[in-house]
Amino acid sequence: MVNQQVANIFYKIADLLEIKGENPFRVRAYRNAARTIESLGRDLSEMIEQGKDLTSLPGIGKDLSEKIREIIETGTLSKLEELESEIPRGLIELLKVEGLGPKRIKTLYDKLGITNIDELRKAASQGKIRSLPGFGKKLEETILKGVVLAKKEGRRFKWSYANSFGEELISFLKKGPSVKRAEIAGSYRRKKETVGDLDILVTAEDPEAMIDYFVTFPGIKKVISKGQTRSTIILESDIQVDLRAVDEECYGSALHYFTGSKAHNIAIRAIAQKKGLKINEYGIFKGDERISGKDEKDVFNAVDLPFIPPELRENRGEIEAAREGRLPELVTINDIRGDLHCHTKWSDGKHSVEEMVAFSRELGYEYVAITDHSKRLAMIKGLDEERLLLQAQEIDEIQKKFKDIHILKGIEVDILEDGSLDLSNEALKMLDFVVAAVHSKFKLSKKKQTKRIIKAMENPHVNTIAHPTGRLIGSREAYEIDMEEILRCARDTGCFLELNAQPDRLDLNDINLKLAKDMGVRVTMGTDAHNRDNLLYMRFGVNQARRGWLEKKDIVNCLGIKELLKVLKK
Repeated sequence: MVNQQVANIFYKIADLLEIKGENPFRVRAYRNAARTIESLGRDLSEMIEQGKDLTSLPGIGKDLSEKIREIIETGTLSKLEELESEIPRGLIELLKVEGLGPKRIKTLYDKLGITNIDELRKAASQGKIRSLPGFGKKLEETILKGVVLAKKEGRRFKWSYANSFGEELISFLKKGPSVKRAEIAGSYRRKKETVGDLDILVTAEDPEAMIDYFVTFPGIKKVISKGQTRSTIILESDIQVDLRAVDEECYGSALHYFTGSKAHNIAIRAIAQKKGLKINEYGIFKGDERISGKDEKDVFNAVDLPFIPPELRENRGEIEAAREGRLPELVTINDIRGDLHCHTKWSDGKHSVEEMVAFSRELGYEYVAITDHSKRLAMIKGLDEERLLLQAQEIDEIQKKFKDIHILKGIEVDILEDGSLDLSNEALKMLDFVVAAVHSKFKLSKKKQTKRIIKAMENPHVNTIAHPTGRLIGSREAYEIDMEEILRCARDTGCFLELNAQPDRLDLNDINLKLAKDMGVRVTMGTDAHNRDNLLYMRFGVNQARRGWLEKKDIVNCLGIKELLKVLKK
């Protein structure tokens, strides 16, 4: 939890500095440090207690190291307070709107006095924005759509963000007085991409003492309510947490009820009613008598169904599949044999090839694909044909040091507007794994965008299409494509589609993953890692894969290295 708090403060400072028009190198330093901290596999507070040198972390110099210590020791940072006093609070919210960066936000503030999303929507609706330098009618329309998206997201948080606090809460509660069981329910348990709040269920011998303990959790901004069996708090991270103490005898029913989804629960209750039963959060009843409900399996047993994993409970066919014995054996993190998308210092990564390979080996992987960006992305040192050859030679030397993990030579090659690729076929031919991706021209028509991607898929050297819809959760909607046509092309050409495990992307989404499975198209999984700790993002991809009904057979990364090489050769 501490790591996420520090990262949040650094992100906010970077945004505020950028809105002020400060030195871009300072802005980048804070943002890079935040990314490092956010994906760090170690707890910063423990590192400080152990006397570790924080400047050994990528992008953390002496100044930022001291700021981290200040945050951990005081819970805040004087630099942030100073910046917040200088800039209207609502300007930060404008960064969530597609089409707006800090420079444009500064223009909107300076020229039109806009300080929040509502003022932005009003100005855009009245056509006041299009006349500003650097804007125009098309951008004004994009901003209006972006305002709707930002407001639709409301108070929802990415699952990965909520997870950093959720795990800490459960760990804290299990150390509390008389607590027997504690689990987070709701959309969090179903592994949805975003969650509104955290619903925690506990059983305890002394619920009141447990509630007294709960409200001592570090990092609470406000205690909303505190009763004998229920309490609601708001964390410093602005996440609301609702805690309920339930009887041991109905814990399973309550867990099922509060896990949801609502549509799934209604369908289960309808089946129960036909059997003369009533199912709710208090148990399973026949008449007025509670006959079971201690374990969650009791709910499914009562309606003659096998246990349905939480990730599938959306009333999208899981009940019918359960009844007919067709429930998938969902993939787990232990099924993943390697990572097929990561970056190094050769482009915009923070670690060397050797460092990325070494950490992949620590994770128990059989293989890892090095897929740095191609030359079109010159700002981040994208590779041209000459540098790609030099990197391949380096990989050959590193491979000699690592006998127990296979390094795949790869590239993330740009798909240009006409569907051609950023590197020659001669260059791509020498690689083991080619990831093709759209990084520009997101606003093409549905027909043109689809045609563009299909042309790339038809290139015999392309193995997979990275983050196929281009969406960024909560900040950029997917570009328009005909997904069924894309999937048909994937099936016909043998090209895969990627499930990008980066928590801001999770692209493909669960609906498209299920569609891919139904159409017989396998997916690759990649963390899109830009430093070693980003390789741990794979678990977020697994969450998404499970929501998409995927099994080992549906995911290329579940193959061993020999089988993988055979598939790639084909």
